[in-house]
Amino acid sequence: MKTMTDEEADALDEYYTKNPPKVDPSKNGGFAKKSFKMVALDDLSADYILTKALSDHKTPSEIIGELVREKIAVSM
Repeated sequence: MKTMTDEEADALDEYYTKNPPKVDPSKNGGFAKKSFKMVALDDLSADYILTKALSDHKTPSEIIGELVREKIAVSM
C-alpha cells in the first residue's frame, strides 16, 4: 500500500473523528467477536477495497465478502 501524505492522513483523522465507526458487539458485524486475518494485497486491490469501504460505509471485510459471494454466485 502506498504511503499517505500528511494532508491525506489529516483528512482521514478528521473524518473518523467526526464519524466514529458504529460497532455493536452483539451483532454479527461487531469487532469484539471476530478475529482479524492478515492478507497481503497488491496496491491496486488494497486501494479499491478501502475506497469502496469508505464510500459504502462498510468494513473492508464486508466488501471482500460481497466480492467473494458475487464470484461464487456467478460460477454456479
